[in-house]
Amino acid sequence: METPWTPNAITVLERRYLRRDADGAIVETPAELLRRVARALAAPDARYGDVPTRAEERFHDAMASLELLPNSPTLMNAGREAGQLAACFVLPVEDSLDGIFDAVKWAALIQQTGGGTGFSFSRLRPAGDRVSTTQGQASGPLSFIEVFNTATDAIRQGGVRRGANMGILRVDHPDVLEFASAKSDPSRLRNFNVSLALTDDFLRAVEEGRDYALVNPRTGAEVRRLDARRVFALIARLAWLSGEPGVIFIDRINAGNPTPRLGPMESTNPCGEQPLLPFEACNLASIDVGKVVGDRDFDWRRLGELVDVGMHLLDNVVDANHYPLPQIEAVTRANRKVGLGVMGFADALVRLSVPYDSEGAVALGERLMAFIEERSRAASARLAERRGPFANFPGSRWDRPGAAPLRNATTTTIAPTGTLSILAGCSGGIEPLYAVSFVRRVLEGRRLVEVHPLFVERARREGWYSEALMERIAERGSVRDLDGVPPAAQALFATAHDVEPRWHLAMQAAFQRHVHNSVSKTINLPHDATPEDVAAIYRDAWRLGLKGVTVYRDCSRADQVLSYGGDGGRPAPDVPCPECGAEIAPGHQGACTVCLRCGYSRCL
Repeated sequence: METPWTPNAITVLERRYLRRDADGAIVETPAELLRRVARALAAPDARYGDVPTRAEERFHDAMASLELLPNSPTLMNAGREAGQLAACFVLPVEDSLDGIFDAVKWAALIQQTGGGTGFSFSRLRPAGDRVSTTQGQASGPLSFIEVFNTATDAIRQGGVRRGANMGILRVDHPDVLEFASAKSDPSRLRNFNVSLALTDDFLRAVEEGRDYALVNPRTGAEVRRLDARRVFALIARLAWLSGEPGVIFIDRINAGNPTPRLGPMESTNPCGEQPLLPFEACNLASIDVGKVVGDRDFDWRRLGELVDVGMHLLDNVVDANHYPLPQIEAVTRANRKVGLGVMGFADALVRLSVPYDSEGAVALGERLMAFIEERSRAASARLAERRGPFANFPGSRWDRPGAAPLRNATTTTIAPTGTLSILAGCSGGIEPLYAVSFVRRVLEGRRLVEVHPLFVERARREGWYSEALMERIAERGSVRDLDGVPPAAQALFATAHDVEPRWHLAMQAAFQRHVHNSVSKTINLPHDATPEDVAAIYRDAWRLGLKGVTVYRDCSRADQVLSYGGDGGRPAPDVPCPECGAEIAPGHQGACTVCLRCGYSRCL
């Protein structure tokens, strides 16, 4: 099978994924990469009495068609000496100097192998608190986050990517205000995404207009009280300014914790879609649902086959993985969490002639994810019959009378698929299209107009294509209210900034109802949105049952990587890629930014 790689995909493969010799020369072709990965991931079948070559062909064919791809560390490292295949890790940060610097060391080991790390700093005593061993005062969580940030600066993940981190603090920690405002200074914590863990009690206090308690985690004692609405308004304003902090709804996350007897979940991976226990890792894969569309609906038979292959592949990843720490190996293999998700959803909607911002799209998204969730659980149950359930199945949320044992504590996650969607040549995750058309500046200042291929196909088929029209679209990104584009095409080719926040939220909620872990999704806002708009989104997200939410107001960051338009009021900032120095062109959505020259991404 000949893989339909795009030129961008080949570039990213050469920069990031293909094997190199000691001198840095590429010694692997894209076809050899796929065979390497398929063979390595099939090998665990032998320990269960199965023939690995059969799985190898199934895995290879699904990847070669670009219908199914595992997360980046698996593509990079499977079948190689490092052998670290997981994308997402959460590490504990204990309230002691030894505990803090152990976590720094562990993060360095993980980031060397291509993984991203999440931390909760909520256990650390607040700034000014007593340190009994020295009779001094604690410097607080924020000072130690700076240490993690500096350490990440010195490490390149697997030699191909700078480290990605998530830093989380509970909203009832005494240092919450300092933490929330840390990234209002764009020079701080550049290797971190930061989020606040909002509790149900805090959000009810916001609704009721009362204050809430800040609690010293060392003593459990109340330190002081703050006006919940004032804190909530500050969080919204800071996110309005720069897109951070994000928020996670920590009680909602723990209500869905599949293994509550092992303790609470405190943090997520860097992009927020994967809540994990301390010392837990997770492996992700995504199906390009734009490639499994029939005449009027999804090809449910083929989609089901891909879910089955994906679950088999991901369960094998748990066994094939070379874990960076014994603690991580123990927890991960005892729970066997995996996260199968989707990409190319916006492309699928276009192929099915369903506008993204419509009830029909939301209903289709929910139907799609309900099918994947049910099929993935059934596949996990079949794996459990042959291989045994995950070790912590007894006492888990799945351990109910009459319920079939599962092989995996979770089966579904919606990741941002920043680099994977470049490899697959599709739209990212469940996001709308970022732009219908944009101008890419290449060597020697040349300008190339790039247009979504399905848009070009429709325009040519219906007879209204012209180079001049494509140039006009590239100047504004969107085709809404543009003369020369028929109304049906205007409605169908919705971009992230055409879609009102209520539709972004509705789509995220539709998927979240059928996802065991969480959903990576950016709620895009126009530049003239207000802090009150952000606050309303946070309230609605909580009421809709989301586990977290990220907003981004257009051009609110000086280093915004993705942009489109010229005289329409959206100038593209002249910001180089932090890895290779190239100008970063648009092409993918939201906060998950990707350099199309070298594949640098903040996401995994």
